[in-house]
Amino acid sequence: MPRRGRAGERSRRFGRAALAALVLLCGLTLLAGFANKDRCTGPGFDQWGRSQPDYERRNKEEVCYSDIQHLWIGRDVDRHVFPYVHGGINSKGVLVGGTVEYPVLTGLLIWAGAVFAHNDAGFLLFSALLMAPFGLATAWLLGKLTRWRALLWAIGPPMVLYAFHNWDLPVVFCAVAAVYVVHRGWGRRGADRPLLTRAIVASVLLGVGFAFKLYPAIFVLPLALYVLTADPRKGYDYAGALKVALASIVTVVLINLPFAVIGLEGWKASFAFQQMRRVDITTNSIWYWSMRPFMADDTMQSVVGLLSPVCMVLSFLLACWLGWQRYQREGVYPWIPVSAAMLCGFLLLHKVHSPQYTLWLVPMFVLLRIPLGWAFAYFAADLAMGIGIFRWFFAIEYGGPSGIYDGFSAQAVVIGVWGRAALLVALFVVFLRAEVVPFAERVGRRVPLTAPRAA
Repeated sequence: MPRRGRAGERSRRFGRAALAALVLLCGLTLLAGFANKDRCTGPGFDQWGRSQPDYERRNKEEVCYSDIQHLWIGRDVDRHVFPYVHGGINSKGVLVGGTVEYPVLTGLLIWAGAVFAHNDAGFLLFSALLMAPFGLATAWLLGKLTRWRALLWAIGPPMVLYAFHNWDLPVVFCAVAAVYVVHRGWGRRGADRPLLTRAIVASVLLGVGFAFKLYPAIFVLPLALYVLTADPRKGYDYAGALKVALASIVTVVLINLPFAVIGLEGWKASFAFQQMRRVDITTNSIWYWSMRPFMADDTMQSVVGLLSPVCMVLSFLLACWLGWQRYQREGVYPWIPVSAAMLCGFLLLHKVHSPQYTLWLVPMFVLLRIPLGWAFAYFAADLAMGIGIFRWFFAIEYGGPSGIYDGFSAQAVVIGVWGRAALLVALFVVFLRAEVVPFAERVGRRVPLTAPRAA
C-alpha cells in the first residue's frame, strides 16, 4: 500500500519531462512568432537599414508589423546611441537624442538589441534572441505552478502575435516570478522561508518589472495587503506591509537614479512622451471609440487626460476593497485575484491599449481557476483586433474599402475594441471571485494560499 501511494503521488506530480515538453512547445511557438514578424524584413535595405521594397505597405497588408522593427529608425536606435543620456523631447512631442518612450530597462534592452545590428532585420533578430529566454522562463515558472494549464501561455495565439511585437516578455516574466517567489520561494528552503522575506523579494521583482513596463507596480498594493493580513493571531502586520511597499519603491529609485543623474532631460522625456500622447486611431482604447463621434479633438484629449487616470485609480481601489471583503469572509487576502482585477482596470481604462498588452493578461488566465472559455473568448476578440487593425490601416492608407459597412477589417476592429472591453469588465468580477489554481499543497505551511474550508 505505501508503494502504491508513492506511485500515485508521482503520477500526480508534474515531472521534469513534462516541464521540458512545455518549455519546448513554448520555444516552438516563439519561433512561429518570430517567423510571423520576420516576414516584414528584407529582402533589400535602404541606406538607413530599412527593409525594402514597400515596407510600410507590407507590414499592414501582410499583418507582420512589429514595433521592434519599426523603431529601428526614429529614436537613434540605428545610430547605436546610448539611451536617455543625451536625449530629450522637442516642442512637437518628438523624442530626440536616443530617448525612447519606455522605462529605462526596456531602453537598455532596445540599445542592446541594436548593438550588433545594421538593419531592421538584424535588430528584430537580436531583440528576439534577447527576449526569448524570458518567454521560456515564464513558461517554466507557470508550468511549475500550474502544470499543463501553462499551455495557455506556451502555445496561445498571443505568443505568436505579440512575443516580438514589442518588448513585453521581460516584464511578464518579472510579474510571474513575483508570484512564484511568494508561493514557492527559492533554493532548498523554498516556501519554508518566512513569508515576509518572500514577499520583499517579490516586491523587488515587481519594482524591476516597473522599470521594464509600468504595470507590475500596481500589484505591490495587494501584495502588501496580503502580508498585512497574513497572521490573524498576531494582528495586522503594518511593519511588514510597509517593508513590502518600500522594497519596490527603493528598487525603482535605484534603477532609475543613474539615468536621472546622468541625463535628467532624456530620462524625463520618456515620461513626458507618454503624458503628451494623444488619444487617436492608433491607441485602440474605449476612450477614442466612445468619445470621438461626440467631441472635438482638443476637448476629447483634455477629458481623457483627466478621466483615464482617475477611473484607473478608482478601479484599483475598488478591486482592493472587494478583495478586503473577501478576506473578511475567508480569512486570506486574495492578492492574485485582486492583482488580476486591477490589471483589467488598467487595460480597460488606460488611454492606450496596445495589442501586445494581451501578453500581460495571459498569466492571470493560467494562475486563476476560471473556466477556460473566458480565455478563449478573450483570445478570439484579441485576434479580431490584432489582425483587423492592420488590415484596416492598410485599407485606409491605400484606398481600400475602410467603412464599417464596406469590409470586415473595420468590423473586426470594432469587435476587438468592444469585445475586449466587455470581457475586461466581466473578468474584473470573475477574477475577484476566482480561486488560485491549486498549487497550495506546495506552498509554505505558514500561510495558506486560499482560505480553509469549513467542515
